[in-house]
Amino acid sequence: MSTQRKFDTKVQYLKYKVLREVARLAWSDELLDNIIDIPKTIVPGKTPTMRCCVYKERAILAERVKIAMGGNKENPNVIEVIDIACDECPAAGYEVTDSCRGCLAHRCEDVCPRGAISFDHHHVAHIDKSKCVECGRCSKVCPYSAIANRKRPCQNACKIKAISINEENAAAIDNSKCISCGACVYQCPFGAIMDKSFILNVIDLLKKGSQSNRFKVYAIVAPSISSQFTYAKLGQVVTGLKELGFHTVVEAALGADMVAQAESKELAEKGFLTSSCCPAFVDYIGKNYPTLLPNVSHNLSPMATIAKYIKDTTENAKIVFIGPCTAKKMEVQLDKVKPYVDAAMTFEELQALFDSRDIDITTLEEGVLDNASYFGRIFARCGGLTDAVAEGLKEQGLEDFDLKAISCDGIEECKTVLVKKSRNLLDVNFIEGMACIGGCIGGAGCLTHGEKSKAQVDKYGKEAMEKTILDAVSMLK
Repeated sequence: MSTQRKFDTKVQYLKYKVLREVARLAWSDELLDNIIDIPKTIVPGKTPTMRCCVYKERAILAERVKIAMGGNKENPNVIEVIDIACDECPAAGYEVTDSCRGCLAHRCEDVCPRGAISFDHHHVAHIDKSKCVECGRCSKVCPYSAIANRKRPCQNACKIKAISINEENAAAIDNSKCISCGACVYQCPFGAIMDKSFILNVIDLLKKGSQSNRFKVYAIVAPSISSQFTYAKLGQVVTGLKELGFHTVVEAALGADMVAQAESKELAEKGFLTSSCCPAFVDYIGKNYPTLLPNVSHNLSPMATIAKYIKDTTENAKIVFIGPCTAKKMEVQLDKVKPYVDAAMTFEELQALFDSRDIDITTLEEGVLDNASYFGRIFARCGGLTDAVAEGLKEQGLEDFDLKAISCDGIEECKTVLVKKSRNLLDVNFIEGMACIGGCIGGAGCLTHGEKSKAQVDKYGKEAMEKTILDAVSMLK
């Protein structure tokens, strides 16, 4: 299988190539001396492969290299826009299409609150962009559906309206709204929006860990890994991680078991909770529904929970989380999580790490990853957390608690449910919030996305040796 086919899109492949070259040079301590040559390595010669000219292409690649090395340190967000790459999309907003028939009714003109619509001598409508406030009323009343909303892909992807278009016609991210879910990263057709990489931090940890006995580096892998690296076996991925220098590979799903047990008990005690597992969902509540913050579960996420356990029981351990989520890169910077997780990276970045060391995981023997229960592993898909909480109530003898749960598949569903709950219009006592469609299996940092992912996660869950949450958690005592 060609490397390109391991990804959904060519944009992901381009991002991977930059990450791979940055990582390759970092392993040998040659990065700083060769930064300027990376764009030429990816686009050799004078023939452009993606842009109008090779010089612009390399200039954009240079910006990608900066983000692969940690990005703008003055920008606290892990999601960044490459302005120079964001110039191919048409201006966003409402436009009159060729479907306009020049009718006499002029309903579009009548409903426009700003007088932004005029007509030429053929009675065809035109919109004055300097007056238009994009209310959409004209589009709704047009009998021919001739007025279209030309939103950019990033704006369509961002369901919380954190993206606008600046004076230079490039996308701009409002950090006060952004929840770092990465939907815009995955949907931008030109790769003009990227998530910062901390792959250099990971390489530094692995190098120092192998050069001394001061600490051991643990890899905590998200359960959605079962739907990734489909060209190899999961056990080979585990072995590949150890080839990179990780001392031990641990399932975040084991942390999910711990969370399910604690969260179900907390729910029974408090009577109403929202989940705390998805950092983008929790951030969304904090920025838009602060009155509900006391109802967010006080449990750390599965990642942080198992990381805390490892650091509490293992001297000088270093923790790297590997998963599908760009928002995890924000979560590990939180004061309550920072002591337990040293770095976070995505599956995209893991693939780049493998190839930067010329590790072909398909040739490796299969390692074992068998700590968690079925319920911990299905946290990776929407509805899994709810199922696990129901099981947690049952196993702890709390069946008398009348669970009224709802699972929110994507941030739009989260918004709808939170609005209703904040207004006392919804009779539920547990809200599972997943910012990405499908849950973690739809995360922006996945290698691949698709319908098969849910089935693969469920299959992986059923392979768990421990059949109950209690069995999985009891192994830690």
